[in-house]
Amino acid sequence: MTTDLNNGTEKYADMILYNGRIATMDKKNPFVSALAIKDDKFMSIGSEKEVMRYRNSGTQVIDLAQRVVIPGLNDSHTHLIRGGLNYNLELRWDGVPSLADGLRMLQEQARRTPNGQWVRVIGGWSEFQFAERRMPTLAEINAASPDTPVMVLHLYARAILNRAALRVLGYSKETPNPPGGEIQRDKAGHPTGLLIARPNAFILYSTLAMAPKLPIEQQLNSTRQFMRELNRLAITSVIDAGGGFQNFPDDYEVIDQLHRNKQLTVRIAYNLFTQQPGQEMADFNKWTKMTMPGQGDDFYRMNGAGEMLAFSAVDFEDFLEPRPDLPDSMESDLKEVVTLLAQNRWPFRIHSTYDESITRVLNVYEEVNKEVPFDGLHWIIDHAETISVRNIERIKALGGGIAIQHRMAYQGEYFVNRYGADKAQQTPPIIKMLEMDVPVGAGTDATRVASYNPFVALYWLVSGKTVGGLRLYQQENCLDRMEALRLWTVGSSWFSGEEEKKGKITVGQLADLAVLSDDYFSIPDEQIKALESVLTIVGGKIVYGVEDFRKLAPAPLPVSPDWSPVASYGGYSQFSRAVNVMPHSSCRSHLHSHSQPSAQKNSRDAIRDPFGWDRGCLCFVF
Repeated sequence: MTTDLNNGTEKYADMILYNGRIATMDKKNPFVSALAIKDDKFMSIGSEKEVMRYRNSGTQVIDLAQRVVIPGLNDSHTHLIRGGLNYNLELRWDGVPSLADGLRMLQEQARRTPNGQWVRVIGGWSEFQFAERRMPTLAEINAASPDTPVMVLHLYARAILNRAALRVLGYSKETPNPPGGEIQRDKAGHPTGLLIARPNAFILYSTLAMAPKLPIEQQLNSTRQFMRELNRLAITSVIDAGGGFQNFPDDYEVIDQLHRNKQLTVRIAYNLFTQQPGQEMADFNKWTKMTMPGQGDDFYRMNGAGEMLAFSAVDFEDFLEPRPDLPDSMESDLKEVVTLLAQNRWPFRIHSTYDESITRVLNVYEEVNKEVPFDGLHWIIDHAETISVRNIERIKALGGGIAIQHRMAYQGEYFVNRYGADKAQQTPPIIKMLEMDVPVGAGTDATRVASYNPFVALYWLVSGKTVGGLRLYQQENCLDRMEALRLWTVGSSWFSGEEEKKGKITVGQLADLAVLSDDYFSIPDEQIKALESVLTIVGGKIVYGVEDFRKLAPAPLPVSPDWSPVASYGGYSQFSRAVNVMPHSSCRSHLHSHSQPSAQKNSRDAIRDPFGWDRGCLCFVF
């Protein structure tokens, strides 16, 4: 069956792709073999014979050689804008198979990093992905880089600073603990180099903010490199959820300039994230007068408010710590902000991990809705790892959606240790959300917790496993591959109000797609993590190509500065294409034998000592 956009005036296509297995995301017509693109939209889909009638001498024709094609992936919750400003500064351990490899990379990068700059390993990895199944020690970090400052961020739970970084920051015996964090000290009171996020991640945010930044011309390059990396991984759209130390409009100058210069290769819908406790209303009052949802175009547009709406309403998620209780002021703080947003018809989203927090948030939303009806306004609960069926029902009744991410793929071992394997079985309960017909979009929450690689997220969705190989979910909470892909395409489009524009390979929608390196629908689960795009098209234009498609794509942009880790190692580790690290069976059994933790095992001191590793089974001591 063929469908087309031909109205008699625009007869011929700009581009035709044929001889492929093209997943349309249309349940009535799930696969076709050819498609045609005119301008920035899909013009026709169907068989090769049907689509080729739109070919003329000016049409670019591409043989897919039986490769699988999917709609461009859409990350419904990530931090591209902030991540782009720093991407060229960061040594990524995402996907690196062993700690030995990571430490070697760190040592090499320290040698090439100039005076005045740092080596930063900022999120996207878990010690359980390593063959050694442990964290680096302070001694190993100091040995790898005795003179160049190093910061290694582990989730939003802790960071390791080497001695050089402590000196540069001026952290000493006299330095007090900052609000929202703890500087671990030795018996004499001197900082050891371990920063602990207790009761929240402010110490990690603020310490990272003190590190040197790139000049704006290199931030432009850095953001373009990050977008190219996302294109390599089949991403063509994101919803940027703001972030700490990402001030609007100042920190949007780089992305604004790239948009003006038509250099964006990823579509961005961005949310505005308030920055100062107690000043939330001032921020949103100011912003509702400056801009409005939908302002912009198909490449760059304002999307609404959040994921920070009120500081008192956000439950900091760290499964190494007990669940936090929100303060008594939460309801009044949140109601004031949400009322303002509803009155101005601003979509909004909120970071809410635990069901107890979601219950209180929904109490506020239901109260506001009685006074200022939401009436079709798109609003979102982000994360929702432990949400209950009752609260899913309440979200559905109010017309909201749930954005889920693969944070459990990086923290599942910690969750099981604290709450037990049974509790982890439906954390989050994705199948239940879908059965109840609530809008669900998938994403990563990259770059500081989970990796930005969508194929790791798809692996988690279909296998139910962490990056360390621990099975969290039985089959009843795993998705089939088509449904998982729908969450990354059709599902995510709801979260920016673009359901009619993107998410499918269908006539009239934006021509965003990726040709994959292998058959997503048939390869073994473990190989999903190694998938990438060999040809990425955004708005009918080729933005990335390798292998048979290399000559069709724009040349790679040189990395600036030339000492950047990206110039040497790229982004998500290429090790994953050749190596699949499987967890040691004894480590997995060791973990399950401790699935009901005692108070002592849950104590922060026992968990947090970076030297406290069980070297016998090479797994974290719980």
